[in-house]
Amino acid sequence: MNKPIHWAREPRSPSKELVAALREHAELLPKPESQADFGKFFDRYGDAQLVLLGEATHGTSEFYSARAAITRQLIEEHGFTIVAVEADWPDAARIDGYVRHHDPRPRRGDSFVRFPTWMWRNHDVLAFADWLRDYNEHKAEERQVSFHGLDVYSLTESIASVLEYLDSVDPEEAAKARWRYGCLTPWQDHPAEYGKAVVHGGLGGCEEAVLDQLRRLFENRLDYLNEDGEKWFDAAQNARIVAAAERYYRSIYEGGAASWNLRDRHMFDTLQALIAHRGVGTKAIVWAHNSHVGDASATAMGWRGEFNIGQLCRIAYGDDAVSIGFGTDKGTVAAASDWGADMQIKTVRPARPDSYEYAFRLTGFARSLTDWRGRDRQDLAAILREPLLERAIGVVYRPETELLSHYFEAILADQFDAYVWFETTKAVTALGHEKPHGAPETYPFGL
Repeated sequence: MNKPIHWAREPRSPSKELVAALREHAELLPKPESQADFGKFFDRYGDAQLVLLGEATHGTSEFYSARAAITRQLIEEHGFTIVAVEADWPDAARIDGYVRHHDPRPRRGDSFVRFPTWMWRNHDVLAFADWLRDYNEHKAEERQVSFHGLDVYSLTESIASVLEYLDSVDPEEAAKARWRYGCLTPWQDHPAEYGKAVVHGGLGGCEEAVLDQLRRLFENRLDYLNEDGEKWFDAAQNARIVAAAERYYRSIYEGGAASWNLRDRHMFDTLQALIAHRGVGTKAIVWAHNSHVGDASATAMGWRGEFNIGQLCRIAYGDDAVSIGFGTDKGTVAAASDWGADMQIKTVRPARPDSYEYAFRLTGFARSLTDWRGRDRQDLAAILREPLLERAIGVVYRPETELLSHYFEAILADQFDAYVWFETTKAVTALGHEKPHGAPETYPFGL
């Protein structure tokens, strides 16, 4: 479910000065399929420690292929070694095992089988994973590029991963972990119902038990690290997810911005943990929706009390974090009509005339990069501080209520550092239809 619209002032059409400035400063891009030529436009971001790459939808092929081309350039030419995406940790770990030659290629049905499956089970992601495996093949382990999920939704899989790890290294502690997690396991297929029962039904919560399990993993880490440091880190991260998920499903029913903020705080903390684990000087690339990687304080999200990973990265890393938004005017998109429904190929309506997307459409360019960093671009940045609407399509797209469902007000210059524009885009090609088991854990949020 997308967030409802919120305006600080009456929306207005982009000014002639804004459109003229976009035309003047736009750098025309080749198609992202020309990966080397496309990627070279993004060498300017190679000195950053973090590069956050957005998307205006969760189902647009050009966004995935463009991020892949940019990521390849940053890896090959500038030494980035982490790719962290808006996905569940255990599912992404299967891809990580494949690209780092620990595991075979994931089989059909192995991962990303819950709604929305097409976000990561698509041909663009598969092609990138195959490239990354080839890239890593002859690299020393410390120079290999890893692939990780940042999200908070994998309660069931994360509990199973912690128990499987402890069974292999400390069976006595595994038995205690089963007892601690026993508080949550009756709810693991319907975690939202757990949150409702705690907040509104008087159920005693499981917070103390899951935090105790996380503490135990860290208390025993010296013994466990002697066995296998990578496996301990994976188990510790899964234990963090269980603790964060327990809080998250309670926060859904507490109202306000709590659940959104908890989720993005967890994604930021996971990114920090990954960078610390890989060591000093590690450089990371993030793939997530615009609503996560753009600075929320420059949007209606922030004006109602929400923050996101982009804002937290900007605070923590300053100019060493670069956030790049992506947008489109029209085309097709892979999305559902309701939460948990089947994926459909939907037609994207042309952008509203009071939106940033409309301003980019008026440039007449099919593909462009607009960068407003640096002193010589301050005039452009000033013009891009006109508050306009911006479109956000998640995994649910409802064109019939697009204004209320998919637009919010933003100040683009303060939200991102640069913007990649595709006038016309097409839907991702999913790898296959998979029905989710039980209620979708990500309900009710779609971005």
